[in-house]
Amino acid sequence: MSALADRPADPVVGLRAAHESAALHVTGAAMYTDDLAARDHGVLTAWPVQSTNAHARVTVDVAPAYEVPGVVRVLTAADVPGLNDAGIKHDEPLFPSEAMFLGHALVWVLGETPEAARLGAAAVRVEYEPLPSLITVRDAIAAESYQGIARTVARGDAAAALAEAPRVFSGVTEFGGQEHFYLETQASYAIRDSEGQYFVQCSTQHPSETQEIVAHVLGVPSNEVTVQQLRMGGGFGGKEMQPHGLAAIAALGAKLTGRPVRLRLNRTQDLTMTGKRHPFHIEWRAGFSEDGFIQALEATLTADGGWSLDLSEPVLGRALCHLDNAYWIPNVHAHGRIAKTNKTSQTAFRGFGGPQGVFLIEDILGRVAPELGIDAATLREQNFYRPGQATPYGQTVKDAERMPRIWSELKAESDFDARRAGIAAFNAAHEDRKRALAITPIKFGISFNFAAFNQAGALVHVYKDGSVLINHGGTEMGQGLHTKMLQVAATALGLELHQVRLAPTRTDKVPNTSATAASSGADLNGGAVKNACEQIRERMAKVAGRLLGVDERDVRFSGGVVTGLGNREQRLSFAEVAEAAYLQRVQLWAAGYYRTEGLHWNPDVMQGSPFKYFAYGAAASEVEVDGFTGAYRVRRVDIVHDVGDSLSPMLDIGQIEGAYVQGVGWLTLEELRWDESDGPARGRLLTQSASTYKLPSFSEMPEVFNVRLFEDAREEGAVYGSKAVGEPPFMLAFSAREALREAVAAFGPGGRAVELASPATPEAVFWAVEAARAAGAPAEAVAQTDASRELVGAD
Repeated sequence: MSALADRPADPVVGLRAAHESAALHVTGAAMYTDDLAARDHGVLTAWPVQSTNAHARVTVDVAPAYEVPGVVRVLTAADVPGLNDAGIKHDEPLFPSEAMFLGHALVWVLGETPEAARLGAAAVRVEYEPLPSLITVRDAIAAESYQGIARTVARGDAAAALAEAPRVFSGVTEFGGQEHFYLETQASYAIRDSEGQYFVQCSTQHPSETQEIVAHVLGVPSNEVTVQQLRMGGGFGGKEMQPHGLAAIAALGAKLTGRPVRLRLNRTQDLTMTGKRHPFHIEWRAGFSEDGFIQALEATLTADGGWSLDLSEPVLGRALCHLDNAYWIPNVHAHGRIAKTNKTSQTAFRGFGGPQGVFLIEDILGRVAPELGIDAATLREQNFYRPGQATPYGQTVKDAERMPRIWSELKAESDFDARRAGIAAFNAAHEDRKRALAITPIKFGISFNFAAFNQAGALVHVYKDGSVLINHGGTEMGQGLHTKMLQVAATALGLELHQVRLAPTRTDKVPNTSATAASSGADLNGGAVKNACEQIRERMAKVAGRLLGVDERDVRFSGGVVTGLGNREQRLSFAEVAEAAYLQRVQLWAAGYYRTEGLHWNPDVMQGSPFKYFAYGAAASEVEVDGFTGAYRVRRVDIVHDVGDSLSPMLDIGQIEGAYVQGVGWLTLEELRWDESDGPARGRLLTQSASTYKLPSFSEMPEVFNVRLFEDAREEGAVYGSKAVGEPPFMLAFSAREALREAVAAFGPGGRAVELASPATPEAVFWAVEAARAAGAPAEAVAQTDASRELVGAD
């Protein structure tokens, strides 16, 4: 078999290919989970009865629901034949006796129609015995309310280095969560067939784990449950863990009624019931030399996990592994812990803790650069890793030389220095509008930080007519994974793209698969698909060699044609060789497998090499801020990003663009708010619709948006030399936040640190501008500004 990274002469990978479902998407013909349910007859709808209290013991009376016409069944804990738990940590009761957040599903009503189910749920009586509730992470810290295992990353002697550092800074960095807001809400559809097996259609990023949870709730082995994932209308991590319990509800309903059951959350239910990106509270101290080299970092990171663990432990672990970003920090002591609060159970989100770790060091550098008297871009660049250096958790930084190359190429292509000079002139001429141009890097580790997840399987069939069908364990959520897998298979078999078809992801075709997450979908599943195809091609090469009269090692597959190096005259079609192989009783299908090699990790001491490689990138963002309102716009963005040798350049550029915009949303627009009062609505999510939760739209898109893939970037040991793309470019958005910081600073005197709230909404930017102006204003003006802010806060 060929080396994993090697490409043949005329590969299909590397070509600009349209998304395999693009035509279906734009015509509205693409089918999703709930569309499938709508096509069947006799389908029941499941509807939740949600808690109206943030924390309380509950007593539920379901009898009134049965008086509602069309109500068929109310599912309660008494109906569960297996384990009443929706998670993998056994801390998420499917039917709870204690409501842990406002919106918590207590029981589920099955109705003949959605309206019957809704009215039935409204009729259920719930009595509450209120208990103390913790809403903010600060509440949890004060109450010492923690869950899971605390972790520490350490290297050197941070305390001693801080004591000796010429310049020491300290602060608190806080930032909020983020709602996934996928277009397709959580959805499942379950049928129990004539043989007693369960077939579950589910919008899930992890079909095998959905299968496992459904099986343990029903009290049956996994071989009695098949989960299929056709496609998702977005996931972003929100469908890695959160669908499991919902799928189990649908399957339980199908078991008890003998009828198909659909469960699709409406938007408000989805927002109030499902987890979000973890907010963090971080206390830190950082030491620098006089010339701006980082000497030490000491930090305590507290992640707001919500009411249960979900994926909070690995999210925290990745945050601790990314607080260095692209910078060498010789002495580190970073302690991480998970707060338990009475909110939705926070979960995976694009970057999976990486953005939260990167936030810390980028916030520190952005804050201290003016006080050190060093330009922020220079401060960042001089602290980059150098070849041979290792991360605080002990992994050598492979390809460290790529970061300064990307940085210098981006600065040249964006005309960085000349534009900054022009911006300075603009700012000098405009008192109430300021611009800034900032540049930030990303170094992001690729692999699951749970080693067992770094494996994948595939099943490839070659039919007698030469057509090919592939199954793999990855899921399609719009990111183009299936398209890349088609390109990998076509390349490995020497076919044209149209000759290969892909089947939906199913647990009865490829078992025990990992989640499509951690940006590893193409790496893992591509390796498995390539492995299966190469097994088949080697068998077919023997057949073709005999037909062409050449050695099997001299057989070439390309463009659907099979040739031999010693036979220039004869050409066979792939179909002819497939037919001949069948007649000669040669196996034309194969199960492929791939596991990521070279990983070792000890989570107890947070040391090892958890990542296969690092993806690098840099972005330069220019913004303009209105000093009257704090409103801003992103004028121009330039990005150079490392995806290795791209499997599908058009898809990768689209992923980079989308990740950047989503990152800007998290950092500058998207603000989750809960009711923190002591009233009856305490713990209520206040931003529970698109009218109150601000998402990036066309108006927030950069006016000029330039994205280029880093060249000559082959990654040895990855499928066809490619690298992951899904998560790393999300963190390129820090350049926009840092540009806002620098634009705010331009409203005041130089040499002053600017603290910028996150998200840096126009309101937050306005108050930062006011603070910057006040720094250079007479004392009475400062007092007047403070009084105005307090008045607004009181309102």
